[in-house]
Amino acid sequence: MYLERLGSAAPAGNGLVRAILTFLEDQRLEPTPVNYTFAYRVMSDPAGHLAREVARRTDGGIRLSGGEVEELGNAIESAAPGRIVAAPVAPASTGPDPRAAETQRLVAGFESTVAAMHDETRDFGRDLAASADALRAVPCIDVAAAIADLARITATMRARVEIAESRLAQAKHEASGLREELAAAHQDARRDPLTELPNRRAFEAALADRAGGPFHVALCDVDHFKSVNDQHGHPVGDRVLKAIAATLTRECAGQLVARYGGEEFAVLLGGIDLASAGALLERARRAVGARRYRLRESDTVIEGITLSAGLVTLRSGETITEGIARADRLLYAAKRGGRNQMVGETR
Repeated sequence: MYLERLGSAAPAGNGLVRAILTFLEDQRLEPTPVNYTFAYRVMSDPAGHLAREVARRTDGGIRLSGGEVEELGNAIESAAPGRIVAAPVAPASTGPDPRAAETQRLVAGFESTVAAMHDETRDFGRDLAASADALRAVPCIDVAAAIADLARITATMRARVEIAESRLAQAKHEASGLREELAAAHQDARRDPLTELPNRRAFEAALADRAGGPFHVALCDVDHFKSVNDQHGHPVGDRVLKAIAATLTRECAGQLVARYGGEEFAVLLGGIDLASAGALLERARRAVGARRYRLRESDTVIEGITLSAGLVTLRSGETITEGIARADRLLYAAKRGGRNQMVGETR
């Protein structure tokens, strides 16, 4: 092949330009900045390690693929003298979350596109420098052809930059959509799907972010809720929980009401003293007990569903776990005291 014809001596001047173009044509490679630079490295040092590796891979008339050009080009950049090392390939993401996988794909796409633009810009400068060196030895009669080759390389570079810009614009559009999906997923992760109240995670995050004060925490539990599910079924129990959530939200307007788990609700009350917090919570608790639930399936009326509650004022320096544990102890004191009541701490 052409490497065998060249021997160990690098062609000079016009011969180097022709050798580069011949290499690209034989390998069916477009005269892009990356390919041109790769060909220049091969043809300018026919006895070098890169040229020998190319000769080995193309033995028997096999052509290089675009991936091999990229692999060998990257390897020659980072290899120690005398070695050709394959460029590392990042493993594909196998994460279970499709949003996480999509995020990784977009990030990888951004990095790849930006890296390609950087490399091609750098290589384009090398191409121009290499061509300038070659042109110094080109006879005047061939200058026009060489300039035409440079023009073609420049046009290719421009086209590839436009493609890269288009890819970046598309990636930006996809990232914007993904950002909205992730924001929605973040909200979903902090919201109870049945009652649409904030969930335990959101409640504890609000406790952690509190500033100023005073703040009071109430834990409320539906009395004998298991009997509602046992007598009327879980779908009815779900409707009762939704109704209780709506009542607490209405009666505790301006405060944070959350479904803490199962038939348990939590309320974070701020900006009022303990006596006012107790009065507000008691009013909400009584409003829940006053509700009557008519079953549309049988026209049966369910009434007498009540709440027990424990209320504490958060102390300075107290952890979330400590504050909730104190409220939980008072809630169970209300349960042991006969249910359908609120027990607050004594000051």
